[in-house]
Amino acid sequence: MILLSETIKRQVSSMYHWPQVLEIPILDASTASVKKPVGLLHVNIIRARNLLKKDLLGTSDPYVKLSLTGEKLPAKKTTIKKRNLNPEWNEHFKLIVKDPSSQVLQLEVFDWDKVGGHDRLGMQMIPLQKLNPGEKREFNLDLIKNSNVVVDSGDKKKRGILELDLRYVPFREESLKSRNANKDEYQRKESTDEKSSENDDFLSHAGLLSVAIQSAKDVEGKKKHSNPYAVVLFGGEKKKTKMLKKTRDPRWNEEFQFTLEEPPVKESIRVEVMSKGTGFHFRSKEELGHVDINLEDVVVNGRINQKYHLINSRNGIIHIEIRWTTS
Repeated sequence: MILLSETIKRQVSSMYHWPQVLEIPILDASTASVKKPVGLLHVNIIRARNLLKKDLLGTSDPYVKLSLTGEKLPAKKTTIKKRNLNPEWNEHFKLIVKDPSSQVLQLEVFDWDKVGGHDRLGMQMIPLQKLNPGEKREFNLDLIKNSNVVVDSGDKKKRGILELDLRYVPFREESLKSRNANKDEYQRKESTDEKSSENDDFLSHAGLLSVAIQSAKDVEGKKKHSNPYAVVLFGGEKKKTKMLKKTRDPRWNEEFQFTLEEPPVKESIRVEVMSKGTGFHFRSKEELGHVDINLEDVVVNGRINQKYHLINSRNGIIHIEIRWTTS
């Protein structure tokens, strides 16, 4: 009993020592509700017919803007067809799907103007729940003024027709290795003995490369500031994490996606850890280290989750997870 009493006294007295530090892990609200990609929506914008005349010369310069609801990525756009009320596009796009039961494809046709805002010629929306996975479906859509059915019901003006086809292809959980043991089959673009169409062959090779920048440790530079952020370089694209101030052990937990037409078996990805000055030194930047990762192992195994020693860094380490999911 005496021993128990002394133990309690020590625990209580320790609470009055200053300073007290209580570490509480907090879940980042921005990542708590983020849904993982579950598939790709393949959109083929074919043509439009009988569009509205918006220009003074009795014509329009149309283009189509397409996006999915609930997605923060920039909208995709077709090319602009100058002075054409019946444009032909036949342009293919891939959109990342996170919730096919609730997401909606938004299609807007605009008249391009060199000066000022672009006039919207019409729009339409297609719920993804109308699509059967893996099945191509064609649409001939009467364009409407806006998505408000009550308001638009009074608008009798014919705005033209938009033709397109859609195919929603869910990702497969298994890796390319489990699909076929012969890796060379995924490195060639065509095969003489394949009976599938070019479109089916394209779909079978398409996939999503997900790069999760988790954290880094012991990153420091020659300059006094240490406000690290990571830069992902792949396929001519550059994506950045948020900058974290005054830390050598940043935890980003940010993920980036790249939609690809075929497996990146012969490609690599570079991740750079940079530091940016603040205050009077806001223009100064410094590389704290980098790493180049060959993606062949990612394609074969479907996933890698490793810590890498940063090149040009004394002790810096970065934790990266990369996944390749196929449709």
